[in-house]
Amino acid sequence: MKSFVFLANGFEEIEALATVDVLRRAGMVVTTVSINPTKQAVGAHGVVVEADALLSDVCDSEADWLVMPGGLPGAQYLAECEVLGKMIVAQNQVGKGVAAICAAPAMVLGSLGIMNGRKATGYPGTEQLAPAVDWQSDKVVVDANVITGKGPGAAVDFALAIVASAKGQDVADEVAAAMLI
Repeated sequence: MKSFVFLANGFEEIEALATVDVLRRAGMVVTTVSINPTKQAVGAHGVVVEADALLSDVCDSEADWLVMPGGLPGAQYLAECEVLGKMIVAQNQVGKGVAAICAAPAMVLGSLGIMNGRKATGYPGTEQLAPAVDWQSDKVVVDANVITGKGPGAAVDFALAIVASAKGQDVADEVAAAMLI
């Protein structure tokens, strides 16, 4: 299972790093990918992260999961990235995993139109950015190949949902138990 977690300046640190941590605990191969000109990305709360790769390094690569953390202005930068948008649309068209949390479900997935008529959750107040989405109040929503999460407090549940979808509920339960969840 190969996954890309995309980082832009202003990303929500908990959502990105908790997801990377949980997926790696489950034995998934995770590459953090900066959409910035350099591998360095500065989170919304000043945490500096050195990504594993640049977008140009992976834009022609296949992955089982594309993951977009929220945070502002990070989610907006992800939404404005045309290369990433094309990757997400192509990923969704073939039914491979797409995951977004916080502001990213509305700003990134909503702006691409791939969630129109589908169920999703996201940070309260962002729903107005994507009115064609069937917004839910749950912490995590799974709709076919797309997983969405509400916000920072749902980051571990969001990541565990990705693990459950990718590797099965038993693996997700084992990871959760080892984390004392």
